[in-house]
Amino acid sequence: MASARDSLFHSREFDQSLADSDKPLPLFRAALQAGRANLKKRFFENSGATLLVTAHAKFVDQLIMRAWKQHLTLLPTGFRVALVAVGGYGRGELHPVSDIDLMVLLDKEKPVKAKPFVEALIRFFWDMGLEVGHSVRTLKDCVREAKDDITVATNLMEARLLEGDEELFRKMRAVTHASKIWPSRKFFAAKHNEQILRHHHFHDTAYNLEPNIKDSPGGLRDIHMISWVTQRHFDTASLHDLVGRGFLNEEEYRTLIRGRNFLWHVRAGLHYLAGRREDRLLFDHQRELAKHFGYADRPGFLAVEQFMKRYYRTVKELTLLNEILLQHFEEVILARGRIKIRPINRRFQSHLGFLEVTHPRVFERAPFALIEMFLLMQQHPELKGVRADTIRMVRANLHRIDNKFRKDLACRSLFMEIMRQPQGITHELRRMNAYGVLGAYLPAFGRIVGQMQHDLFHVYTVDAHSLMVVRNLRRFNLPEFHEEFPLASELIQKLVKPERLYLGGLYHDIAKGRGGDHSQLGEKEAEAFCRLHNLSDYDTLFVCWLVRHHLQMSATAQREDISDPDVVMRFAQMMGDQEHLDNMYLLTVADMRGTSPTVWNAWKGRLLSQLYSATTRLLLRGIARPIDVEEHIADLRKSTLEKLRPAGISETAITRFWQDLDEEYFLPYDVDSLAWHAQIIAKSSARDLPVVATRYTPDLGGSEFLIYTPDGDDLFAVITAGFDRLNLSIMDARIHTLRNGFALDTFVVLDHNEQPVSDTRALSQLQKAMHDQLLHPQPGREMQSAGLQRQLKHFPIETRVLFSPSPKGQLTIMEVTAQDRQGLLYQVALALKQCRVNLMAAKVATYGERAEDIFFINSHERQPLTDSAQLKCLEDEIVRRLGPATTPALVRSVEI
Repeated sequence: MASARDSLFHSREFDQSLADSDKPLPLFRAALQAGRANLKKRFFENSGATLLVTAHAKFVDQLIMRAWKQHLTLLPTGFRVALVAVGGYGRGELHPVSDIDLMVLLDKEKPVKAKPFVEALIRFFWDMGLEVGHSVRTLKDCVREAKDDITVATNLMEARLLEGDEELFRKMRAVTHASKIWPSRKFFAAKHNEQILRHHHFHDTAYNLEPNIKDSPGGLRDIHMISWVTQRHFDTASLHDLVGRGFLNEEEYRTLIRGRNFLWHVRAGLHYLAGRREDRLLFDHQRELAKHFGYADRPGFLAVEQFMKRYYRTVKELTLLNEILLQHFEEVILARGRIKIRPINRRFQSHLGFLEVTHPRVFERAPFALIEMFLLMQQHPELKGVRADTIRMVRANLHRIDNKFRKDLACRSLFMEIMRQPQGITHELRRMNAYGVLGAYLPAFGRIVGQMQHDLFHVYTVDAHSLMVVRNLRRFNLPEFHEEFPLASELIQKLVKPERLYLGGLYHDIAKGRGGDHSQLGEKEAEAFCRLHNLSDYDTLFVCWLVRHHLQMSATAQREDISDPDVVMRFAQMMGDQEHLDNMYLLTVADMRGTSPTVWNAWKGRLLSQLYSATTRLLLRGIARPIDVEEHIADLRKSTLEKLRPAGISETAITRFWQDLDEEYFLPYDVDSLAWHAQIIAKSSARDLPVVATRYTPDLGGSEFLIYTPDGDDLFAVITAGFDRLNLSIMDARIHTLRNGFALDTFVVLDHNEQPVSDTRALSQLQKAMHDQLLHPQPGREMQSAGLQRQLKHFPIETRVLFSPSPKGQLTIMEVTAQDRQGLLYQVALALKQCRVNLMAAKVATYGERAEDIFFINSHERQPLTDSAQLKCLEDEIVRRLGPATTPALVRSVEI
């Protein structure tokens, strides 16, 4: 692209045109536009971003220097001034829409003398089309501001003279040098802390759905960090100098530069696609970039997933190199006094608090030490980490982890010891993954490293998610987190062999991305691991069972009516005994919490604990002795009356109210809820109609609405329209029609942040608004006006409607899969009304961009739907209202 640089700017022709014209601005503007258009064209013709960012900087240099000379007449005679490039532009790197950071450097004279010159120059830059960030500083300003702000010191460190007084520039470099301010020790400590805080902002992971390629871990800023420390300590801007000083080897240097160039290419593409400075790898651009990088869809593996896998693996490598170099810097820059070395065993020692091999050939002579080192890290919590040279040796010896290594008894025993340790399991599994050991020792795990599912439900790569699940399981063990999940914390203390549960967490998604049922395929991988590691037959079957059925508890709790004894019976039969149920509950909670920070909420926690409790009761009775429904209802009625007795409510009135309800009314509710219903309705009179009551019960995980009003064909549509207008999401709905012509409907709702409404005043306002809605019905929002969130637009979901008979044959189950959005239930309610269908209950589940809602329905004659015309009417109406996927070619089922 050397010739490309020549074609960006024809200096002779431009200078001649400038000499012939008294209006320079149009010439500058036209030259800038032409040069940038040329760069963009060459980029999309697959020129490297490495040359693009340097060519762009040199091209802009040419224009800026000529503009400077055009304005020199505005400077007072003899005035000493220099124009300096700083920041990324100072490094000679300029991405397509990056800011151009400039500093006008003055000598001791007052800046006011230079004001006309500076203002005219900067205005000219903006008018010609350059987005300039500028500062005006004297030498004293540079020293003062650099001392006060390390960001200023860093910018000045990268300064590059463009035009003006060279001696003045040299003075600035001298007075801001490390020998004067921010010595390398202090500079490194501040920058290291700055990086830690920056990583915390991204939850210390690069594995986000829409990563920031500049600031997140493993991003360009981590490379800048290495460069800044190198320059401050060694007084060189060349990263290759780190090779000669023993901080990097040649292969690591090439990996660093390859990674930087890849991120440069991605960033340049982002700038061009967005038409602005953009460092977030948004869904809006991921598919286009995947196409630009030459990826194509293949069965089970989208092009965008292949592209993102490369991205995640690149930043994983860069994160590790950043760790190695920063540890080197810490030893050289921060360590003082005599080096403290403490032996641990024949193969390892503690070097300044870091684990280190005792001999360069340790891994050659004792390959099992590649696993042993992580066990030692668990057993010696005083160690701060692994020494950089040892990490490098681990990487150089990964080839030793072959089939012979995996079958070695010492290696197998050491790995199982890691899984059985009382502390450090998560940290060391993550360290093993970072160093490449885990993927080498467990090849099936190696295949999921960096693998992203392109949807909104899974926000982490499969490997990061799997390790997050193990972390969540371990977290249940820690006393300081007991209040988060009291039941889980209590259960995990009782486990005889918790390592089986951790292995289930490690393997539950290990077959993702292969096509087919990942649970079944993962079961085979888990069995192979367990057999190889000499687990007993029972323990092997136990781990395999966890992997095979890890989705069942979540699916049952969210998609089925768990107040139905038959549903609980089927689930209990799958669990078999309390030990299996306890482990399954723990794995399910950890899995759901590890999928995304937004997936888990108190309502889902309530559903799981309800199912757990109901199944436990059934297991205690014995599965062969199912619950007697009539006996259970009689017990509920008796306990409710006892609870209401102190309130002075007439038992006769309550019994009369219950006589108008079917027995099925009692099953979904506990005594507290039944008492609340009876108390509200008993205290109401005809003039209070419609009756609306609200409450927040922390254990429920949502806000409850009770509505008691004369029934009508459009009642459910009116209610859902009200919730839609209030921006509330319905999580659970129970519809009860009384024999007296009234309806008693209960709803559990969450706000737009998927949180319960707990404030008493807010609940009172919502209660009044729903009361007004029932008296004076208003329509909900139309789907088109509600719109889709930006992210949802990139994941179109085809609307599907499936019908099946309920287990007892009394109802029809309707499953609706559609794009999640506001007002979805309102549109379904309108479809039910249009096709003259009753709703008896509804359960709502959302998986990222996809809503999967279950409706229990029947005809106006209270019979299951059998009329094919009515079923067709309902399906067509729902599809029409919710709309098909906007981009069918991109529709793909999502693995949970």
